[in-house]
Amino acid sequence: MEHLIDQGKFLRAKQNYDTARVVIVGVPMDFTVSFRPGTRMGPRKIREVSYGLEDYSIYLDDTLNDKDYFDAGDVDIPFGNVEKSLEIIEQVTAKLLERNKIPVFLGGEHLISYPIIKQVAKKYEDLVVIHFDAHADLRDTFFGERLSHATVMRRVCEHIKDKHLYQFGIRSGIKEEFNFAKEHTCMYPINVKKPFMELLDKLKQRPVYVTLDIDAIDPAFAPGTGTPEPGGCNSQDILDVVSSFKELNIVGFDLVEVSPASDLSERTSLLAAKILREVLIAIC
Repeated sequence: MEHLIDQGKFLRAKQNYDTARVVIVGVPMDFTVSFRPGTRMGPRKIREVSYGLEDYSIYLDDTLNDKDYFDAGDVDIPFGNVEKSLEIIEQVTAKLLERNKIPVFLGGEHLISYPIIKQVAKKYEDLVVIHFDAHADLRDTFFGERLSHATVMRRVCEHIKDKHLYQFGIRSGIKEEFNFAKEHTCMYPINVKKPFMELLDKLKQRPVYVTLDIDAIDPAFAPGTGTPEPGGCNSQDILDVVSSFKELNIVGFDLVEVSPASDLSERTSLLAAKILREVLIAIC
C-alpha cells in the first residue's frame, strides 16, 4: 500500500494482506504533544516486545494462530507537518475501508484518531465511538490550535451523532470540557470497568470504534506515556474490558500515547502489546 513502510511485524501477523480481515498500521507521530514527547516510537516498541507474549489468551481461551490479520507497517508521514500527516492517515484509512478491512492503528499521539474516525464515520452512519482516556480531549482549541492531542475528541464529535461518544476513565480536563460532555457526550468519569460492563448490552449490534489512550491506566501500571495522570484503572481491569470486545461489533480500533522513552522497564509497551493481542483475538 502507498504511504506505508515496513517496521517489523506484530506477534503472529500473517503475510497475506488480501485475505486479512484486520490490518495493523502504525502512526509514528507526536507533533502536538504538550508535555513529554516520544510517542512516535510507540508502534515500533509495541511490535518489538510482542515477541515476549504467548499467542494464547487465557482471558478469551483462544489463540492468534488461526486469526487472519496483517501488519502493514507504519504510515510514512512528513515530520512536523500536522495537516499533511492527518491527510495521509485519512487516505490510508479510506483505502483499508474500501477493501472492507477492520483498521487497527497504533500511535503515536491521540490526534491520529481524528482522521481515522472521520473516515470510519463516513462508512458507518450510526457509528458509536468508545473512548478510554485520563483526559477529556474536548477542548475546542489548545494553545490556539484546533488540531491537537487535547482537542481530538471535540473534532471527532463534529463527525458523529450527538451522544454517540462514550467516554470512560476521564479524570482530567478544564471545566468547559465537562460542560460540553454533559450536553454532547456520554461521559463516565474516573471509573472504567464497572460503567463499561454495565453498558455492554446497550452497545451490542451497533458499529463501534474504540480509541484507547494508554494513560487511561494508572501510571503505576503504565508510566510510559506523554501526559501521565494518577488515579486510573489497573492493568487487570483494562484487560477484562478489552476481552469483552468479542461481544461488540468493532469496526475499528486504535491504541495511542505509548511513549517508550518514559519507561525503561518496558511494562507500558508490554501492556499495550497484550491489550492488542486481546483485541485481535476478539475481533478477528
